[in-house]
Amino acid sequence: MSQQLLLATRNAEKLVELRRILAAAEVDVELVGLDAVPAAPEVEETGTSFAANALIKARRLAKFSGLPTIAEDSGLCVDALNGMPGILSARWSGSHGDDEANLRLLLGQLDAVSDERRNAHFVCAAAVVVPDTDGGIRIERVVDGTMEGCLTREPRGENGFGY
Repeated sequence: MSQQLLLATRNAEKLVELRRILAAAEVDVELVGLDAVPAAPEVEETGTSFAANALIKARRLAKFSGLPTIAEDSGLCVDALNGMPGILSARWSGSHGDDEANLRLLLGQLDAVSDERRNAHFVCAAAVVVPDTDGGIRIERVVDGTMEGCLTREPRGENGFGY
């Protein structure tokens, strides 16, 4: 029987994606999402970095569930906006998760910015926390990655997350 691993999300697409990655790597774990832990609390992202937010979520949900937990925080950092929206990416327009509004606001803010100055990078930090049987934390790790690019003037592609 494989070990359960909690992915701190209710996003079914993220679960499918990580299950595919783990299967390709031949990792023998049963990946479950927050829907498998119905009483799991919503965790407020109060950190000042992507890594801090990922750790806040992973720690809280690992302690709550007793399961090894992976959590992530990610967002877009635009050079012409001094690195914003950054950790505020999901709520840039004021309401959390309104991808269309976030994208429209960002593109509007960059309307007068020349193509040569539309550099940006996407950052993702992922944390894994493995709890102890006594309620403490046995293992805690964070990794992050960055994808450099530049912003187009109009949205393109499908099935994206707004940026």
